[in-house]
Amino acid sequence: MTALQTLHDLALQHKCAASPTFPRKYIPKPKFTDKNSNGLIKCVIAFSRLQGCQAERISVEGRVLDGRKTFQDVVGFQRTIGTVKRIKSSSQVGSADVSAIINGRSVKIEVKVGKDRQSPAQKQYQRQVEAAGGIYLLISSFQQFYDWFQTQKGVLA
Repeated sequence: MTALQTLHDLALQHKCAASPTFPRKYIPKPKFTDKNSNGLIKCVIAFSRLQGCQAERISVEGRVLDGRKTFQDVVGFQRTIGTVKRIKSSSQVGSADVSAIINGRSVKIEVKVGKDRQSPAQKQYQRQVEAAGGIYLLISSFQQFYDWFQTQKGVLA
């Protein structure tokens, strides 16, 4: 059985357990993919949480301040004035995509799919995490994360 199939089965079991009186055939099957970065991040977070671990997505994009206002002028046309500004994030540059606590250990997970590669800032962040005693994973498929997780069951405790 593949790692993705295992994740599908675990998620479906969790949904069924959450609604025990609801007929199983009507519970929608969960959909997971690791073909893109966003899908792979969702797989890692869902699996970690289903295993009783803590996991969250880290975003370093910053945020958008929308100062635009829309109004109707005297002729009846819609007009928009103002600007949109982006505020820099206060997160550390190069932070990993997922921050998790697995069996009491800090695990940072960087997702790279396809031709995507680590930036110099991400490599520096990896060195900082490992120097502090944390675990840093660089993954390109859910199978990689799943295999690592299975080897760590008794080791991390």
